[in-house]
Amino acid sequence: MHKKTYSFSSSRTTCYFEASFSQFNKVAEKDRCVFITDQHVFDQHKKYFRGSRVVVIRPGESFKVQQTIDQVIDQLIEYGADRKTTIVGVGGGVVTDISGFAASVYMRGIPFGFAPTSILGMVDASIGGKNGIDVGHYKNLVGTIRQPAFLFYDTSFLQTLPHEEWINGFAEVIKHAAIKDAALFRELEKNSIHYYKKNKKALAALIRKNVMIKSAVVMKYEFEVGDRKLLNFGHTLGHAVENIYELPHGHAVAIGIKGACLISEELLNFKETARVTDLLEKYGLPTDLHTDPGKILEIMRMDKKKTRDIMNYVLLEKLGKAVVKPIPMKHLEKLIYSISRAR
Repeated sequence: MHKKTYSFSSSRTTCYFEASFSQFNKVAEKDRCVFITDQHVFDQHKKYFRGSRVVVIRPGESFKVQQTIDQVIDQLIEYGADRKTTIVGVGGGVVTDISGFAASVYMRGIPFGFAPTSILGMVDASIGGKNGIDVGHYKNLVGTIRQPAFLFYDTSFLQTLPHEEWINGFAEVIKHAAIKDAALFRELEKNSIHYYKKNKKALAALIRKNVMIKSAVVMKYEFEVGDRKLLNFGHTLGHAVENIYELPHGHAVAIGIKGACLISEELLNFKETARVTDLLEKYGLPTDLHTDPGKILEIMRMDKKKTRDIMNYVLLEKLGKAVVKPIPMKHLEKLIYSISRAR
């Protein structure tokens, strides 16, 4: 087990890489923890939760809502959780969002950490302190930014991860490469999901590299300013598509990445849309942009990245270099109608 600590404005997060859940007591005392997980993870890994206080939530994005938070808090009260209790989210992005948000509001904030169990959770969702819930069609409309005390990376959880969830997670890996690391983009072009599944060292290195990319950005810009906005690449269109069409997060982000590349062509003369599209499709991700632009724009008008009549859209100048481009909503409407017909 290797560890690295990242410092933020008022807290620190320690990442434990290449860890095993049998070592968890070196990180936190289990009898002082309440574990939050979903039914899928609990059913497949019951041995990890024996003798512990556990809250099991229903799986899926549709349950990342206030009602689930209320249920979690009721169980925390039943367990007698106090300010010395540590919440541990064990699961994918929905579980870590729910766990971090519940810990941030229970008793005005108690300690928490994550043991992500999916590629998406390991490379993106668990990192950076964003914790939140959806309201209707609006993703992550309500939430907090509060850093976990630790991230615990046990890749053995991935052995039971369905292949579709590997595909889902690689959308965020490709996003990080596109915005910050052209060398990583080339590495992904050479390899495949099958390669990372079979090569544990390569997988561990890939996870660590993505943690470093995102953590470096968040350390410098912890809140929604500066380069942190670049982490939203593919998410403006992606979040709208995800909730309207009930797509997996990674699939929606992939469509959003394709859309952002097309807008980058129009506004920044970006020349490598085909290369990005080829990589997304190589990793099994959809890129079809045939969506209802009217519905997309309705959701976008409530996007947190919009300021009055300007959308702060993340675009690519070139692979490895992203920028935030303010786009008037009237201009963006024309662009969305145009790219919705693109293939």
